[in-house]
Amino acid sequence: MPNAPTHVFVLNYNGGELLRECLPSIVTAARAAPMPCAVTVIDNESTDGSVADLMHDWPSIGLRREPNRGLASFNSVLADAEEDVVLLLNNDVKLAVDAIAPLVEAVRHHDDALFAAPQCWTFDGSLYEGMRTRVRMRYGLVQGLCRVPGHEAKVDRPDLTASAGPVLAVNRLRFLELGGYDPLYFPGRIEDLDLGFRGWMRGWTGRYVPASRAWHRGFGSFGPAFGASGCDHLAIRNTLLFCWKNLEGPELRRHLAWLPLRLVHWGLLRPKALAAFIEAMKRVGEARAEPQANAQSRAARLARQEAYFKRFAW
Repeated sequence: MPNAPTHVFVLNYNGGELLRECLPSIVTAARAAPMPCAVTVIDNESTDGSVADLMHDWPSIGLRREPNRGLASFNSVLADAEEDVVLLLNNDVKLAVDAIAPLVEAVRHHDDALFAAPQCWTFDGSLYEGMRTRVRMRYGLVQGLCRVPGHEAKVDRPDLTASAGPVLAVNRLRFLELGGYDPLYFPGRIEDLDLGFRGWMRGWTGRYVPASRAWHRGFGSFGPAFGASGCDHLAIRNTLLFCWKNLEGPELRRHLAWLPLRLVHWGLLRPKALAAFIEAMKRVGEARAEPQANAQSRAARLARQEAYFKRFAW
């Protein structure tokens, strides 16, 4: 289905200025795509006039209002969509004019693809931001990073990627089969790594497609809302929840073995990190109670988990 329609969904929460800056490139890319491509803004109960501005300045763009569930707001929207592959964007993303087709084609042409992600740079083009994501376990916590040692030589090479946050194309039905983004992580951080990991455990992959290019401001919405310390708090809390929810066997034991030392360190030197741990503990039952639909035996799951950390190591 090379010319089957696709759809770009842009998630917005109080991002009027970002939409004014980013939407022109998104609309231009949608119009230039070789397949029909609609654009819809999903608004999460903004109070900054975003919706009024959108309706006035961009009447041709679709608008859907959703309760603020962070990235999980995409879930109900994709359940109502019809296209086989759709793009999910934060409101602080710009697209190159030819960015859409390579992502859509990568998802459609790889039988095991869950998502595809572009080569992404900061707004001024000076710093590589991703989305060729590598993963490691560092002192008991999972980390997903793109600017790893030696990444400069590989940014132009297609590859697999562990996750993609601000901009990606997804196989809509597989996304829904996984349950979409997990609201456990609301208001945000780590949902993309969680989605990619669950997809990997199901036998699906993420594709890094450098032929597609995007630019991302980074914390365009989160920074003003939570500040640097708040973003760090969410990252620690949600990384803990990711480990408790997803890891099994040796990786879970490695995480638990390091945890007492981390708690001592946080208690002495990083009280805000300790507060994030306490907040995560209040949700540990919720994290561990979520059954992952996976018919594999435990041995097969552990083998697949080990393959994940080997494949995305650096």
